[in-house]
Amino acid sequence: MTRLLHRQTASALPVAVGGEGIELIDKTGKRYIDASGGAAVSCLGHGHPDVRAALHRQLDQIAYAHTGFFTTDAAEALAERLINDAPEGLSHVYLVSGGSEAVEAALKMARQYFVEKGEPQRRHIIARRQSYHGNTLGALAAGGNEWRRRQFQPLLIETHHVDPCFAYRHQGPTESDADYAARAARSLEDKVAELGGENVIAFVAETVVGATAGAVPPVADYFKRIREICDRHGILLILDEVMCGMGRTGTLHAVEQEGIRPDLMTVAKGLGGGYQPIGAVLLGGHIHDAFAQGSGFFQHGHTYMGHPMAAAAALAVQQVIARDNLLANVRAMGTVLHDRLTAQFGNHPNVGDIRGRGLFRAIELVADRGTKAPFDPTLKLNARIKKAAMAEGLMVYPMGGTIDGARGDHVLLAPPFIVTEDQVGTIVDRLARAVEAGLQEIAAMP
Repeated sequence: MTRLLHRQTASALPVAVGGEGIELIDKTGKRYIDASGGAAVSCLGHGHPDVRAALHRQLDQIAYAHTGFFTTDAAEALAERLINDAPEGLSHVYLVSGGSEAVEAALKMARQYFVEKGEPQRRHIIARRQSYHGNTLGALAAGGNEWRRRQFQPLLIETHHVDPCFAYRHQGPTESDADYAARAARSLEDKVAELGGENVIAFVAETVVGATAGAVPPVADYFKRIREICDRHGILLILDEVMCGMGRTGTLHAVEQEGIRPDLMTVAKGLGGGYQPIGAVLLGGHIHDAFAQGSGFFQHGHTYMGHPMAAAAALAVQQVIARDNLLANVRAMGTVLHDRLTAQFGNHPNVGDIRGRGLFRAIELVADRGTKAPFDPTLKLNARIKKAAMAEGLMVYPMGGTIDGARGDHVLLAPPFIVTEDQVGTIVDRLARAVEAGLQEIAAMP
């Protein structure tokens, strides 16, 4: 009998006891290829000696010091590293313990920025439908997944949601990428006009949409159009790169491929690679200066923010990624993964789309390729595939509700940056068997 409240109360989970490279090992000795990095977290795989050594060194020095009293060399060094590698204009770092905390902090920073500037009437947050920004109440309110939001709706702050940039589901059959990008961005323009630009705090978006819709990249110049709309109305652009950032899409920050800069950017997951809980907000110099020249403080905080052990782990992870040129491997193996997925599923009658960037890829499953009709959600195809994959010794990240929070199934892949071509082949082979097992289960139902 367990005393833990697990994510699902009826589940009987295997017990993880070890990890080596891209594999996790359970108590029976069974090995699982971690093809999703947990939840796009384990960018260096498991048991990396450099990160373990960094944690030992930090523990020997100091494990914890509250940020109301002290800073630490570990936190300062990590912040310096992050800003040196950040998009132009981002000047400071706020360290927290995970992605939801980072988004929560970014929302409050954005609001306080306008208070400091003498624009307290700005109160509206705009985000996109079928987005995910975290599970704390502010982050959940910003997110656009209706299934996740529904039962907590009475507790959520008012937010506003516009159309996503989701080409497979929303681009017209004869519509060019440029025309679709313009139409998707116009959804934000229309909402700003409705609310009044002078009343809007920020627009929040995942640069590449993660868990909720499955590795959905933007189209054409969509984000350049979004940046222009925000600039014209004095609205802050918050990019959520908690899942897609820190190298996952082949550049350290996914936004590098869009040719724009955010005002605030959230990172986590691949920042520390799972070796310690850590997240961060990277903020523009204009936001820092508004605080410094105004009240002189940010009215927010957590007990474990800037934790020295977490900062030491994250710094070691980032140093290994740079030293070993792992972003080049992300790009190369991302191409291999895309090609292998296309060879395996490109003509599959129940795979409608294969998408993503770098080592951030997904397949979307459909009952009918021609109409893009999804499977009945009550069949729980995504859960069947996950179970079958685990039996194959494969960890993937299947989700339901891909289309609207209720309908649709996809499988997300986010293997460690150290993955090899042979391992990519094994991942796709095992995934193919898991998908077929899930589909056969459904076909056999009365």
